[in-house]
Amino acid sequence: MRVISYNLRKHKASGELLALARNFEVDALCLQEVDSADLPETLGSLHLADSTKGNRLGLAIYYRSSRFTAVKTQSFALKKSMHDRVLAPAHERLIGTRVVDNETQHELVIGSFHASPLTASNSLRRTQIHAAHAELLSMGSGLMTLMVGDFNYPFFTKNLHAHMKDSGYALSLSDRRTYTRYKVFKGHFDFATSLGLDIESVETLPRGKSDHLPILITAEYGQDT
Repeated sequence: MRVISYNLRKHKASGELLALARNFEVDALCLQEVDSADLPETLGSLHLADSTKGNRLGLAIYYRSSRFTAVKTQSFALKKSMHDRVLAPAHERLIGTRVVDNETQHELVIGSFHASPLTASNSLRRTQIHAAHAELLSMGSGLMTLMVGDFNYPFFTKNLHAHMKDSGYALSLSDRRTYTRYKVFKGHFDFATSLGLDIESVETLPRGKSDHLPILITAEYGQDT
């Protein structure tokens, strides 16, 4: 399974999506900072599962309909930071889609996540991550889960690794940094957490019009599933 996660920087990189979907033969595309009103229903062989509607900067998930059947898609609001309360960029910081693999009949939940920005604390972002995992599990208890997106967590990731391990999730960083716009904020902002999946690789793709670089996650179903 191949999944791309991309923060479009206020929809500026939206023109790159069709090429990404085709060039990397992805099975799902998880987006952040989209203009929901300006998203096509299809991107090549990918179909729009849904997008958030209450956000100024939205989230969306596309999936390959020849491989997956979408069972349901749901958006979730998470605990707000002061930035959220004052500037209101995002009411919903998570969207999840439950899908069935048409060939193997495996079921899993794919989530696109966007944590509060660096003006918030790591503690708040960890709270959002744990809450997001709980919401995705509510879509199908015991199912494999892949949550990708902009975690806004470039510092102290070792602590985050420990928190994820304690909760049963694996945290996977990409092979190269995903954000380099400002010298002080260089680092891995975009990555993946997973449950019941074997993550083979997380690759940082070339820069486009966004200040984030897209990442490509390659995963296999876990042996116990």
